[in-house]
Amino acid sequence: MKVLKDFSNIFKRYDLDLEKTGKAKEISKDPALQKVAQLVVDGDEEGILAAVKDALKSKSPLEVINNALIAGMNEVSRLWDEGIYFLPQVILSSDAMNVGIAECEAKMGKAMDRKAKVVTHTAEGDIHDIGQVIVNALLNANGFDVINLGADVPVDKVVSACKEHRPVMVTGTALMTTTMTAFPKIAHQLKQAGLGIPFICGGGAVCEEYVTEYDLGIWGKEASQAPGMAEDALAGESWEAMRAKWNG
Repeated sequence: MKVLKDFSNIFKRYDLDLEKTGKAKEISKDPALQKVAQLVVDGDEEGILAAVKDALKSKSPLEVINNALIAGMNEVSRLWDEGIYFLPQVILSSDAMNVGIAECEAKMGKAMDRKAKVVTHTAEGDIHDIGQVIVNALLNANGFDVINLGADVPVDKVVSACKEHRPVMVTGTALMTTTMTAFPKIAHQLKQAGLGIPFICGGGAVCEEYVTEYDLGIWGKEASQAPGMAEDALAGESWEAMRAKWNG
């Protein structure tokens, strides 16, 4: 029997060992903004604070947010779509972006203006919230105010949050067939409450045929679709129109 002597590959951080050369596009011609954006792409939570402070010496907070932090996260979204980045990179980049945004907000003395609210959750009985984590990061990067209810969220709590926050859209994630049954219950209660908002449902267990059986339901095949769907909802598109566009 061969004895394993080299353990280096077992404990290797492959998410930090990617060759990024040639993968990330140039985001800004301005060196200060490019540095901030690159640190977002690299997911460098430790280094980004100093870079943002340096950029704020010559740039407005909103310029740093829009042209470096969010622009950098948009590049992360592209890398995710192309299968170059995976969950660890998206989370690291989101964390780095949030550090930068917090510093810019401190400089402004107020929170940055958000486009609209989106309620997100993982279905009751389900703790597998990886998809939701990615959706939250991408929505946040695209300027939406994410009301993150977390994982294993009861139906009534989702409906109550929608009544309270009046979001333009609500999302649900489920990995198991036993938990995705919460989605039609949520949709029914939302309709009864007069909230005809688009309800994006996705996750490993969820398919288009299931989601389009009930009103409000729109199948979210990929987490990367969330910002585009939110933009449609913000523009006033009905759930019917969004379903026709994104499904079928």
